[in-house]
Amino acid sequence: MKLQERFKNLLITIGFNASEVNTLWFDLHDVYSTKSRYYHNLNHLKEMIVLYDEYNLELEFPNEVLFSIFYHDYVYKVTRKDNELKSAEYALSILPSITTLNKQLVFDMICATKNHQHNKIEDINWLIDFDLKILSKNWEDYKMYCSQIRKEYKIYPNILYKPGRKKALQHFLENQTIYQTQEFKTKYESIARNNIKAEINAL
Repeated sequence: MKLQERFKNLLITIGFNASEVNTLWFDLHDVYSTKSRYYHNLNHLKEMIVLYDEYNLELEFPNEVLFSIFYHDYVYKVTRKDNELKSAEYALSILPSITTLNKQLVFDMICATKNHQHNKIEDINWLIDFDLKILSKNWEDYKMYCSQIRKEYKIYPNILYKPGRKKALQHFLENQTIYQTQEFKTKYESIARNNIKAEINAL
């Protein structure tokens, strides 16, 4: 199913009027398609939704997770440190007053994609892992990801970018685990750590 159809079906399911859905889709599409988004774009959403479909039966709140996927990077500016908070606030602001979604859970889910820390709510851990799956791709795909992130931060010269990127990557390595679900830890943890170490060495 196409991304647009998934979006529309979800919104109608959770309480939106059909008349609102097209406008919201075109808004979402335009935001994620801006020229400055080399990685945090519609393709990133598609890759997360592939994982969502694969592990859907593990989720207690699948609609909250899917809605959070669509809006978790709605606000994305490399000069800001509150992108996730602003994305979460926006996501809640557009929800209808009567919705089947747990609004607080949606807010917490989107905010959790900032620090990627383990959460007592397992669905938040799944969302975090979907978001970070790129870190465990094969090396060629990982290098492509690195290049895309560098382009998103192109306003910064290497003398600023490299130390900042290294600090962010070290943060992942310093955590007890990168991934929060047992499934992802088992399958992808070691690959992700090796990729991150290799990127640090290349900076």
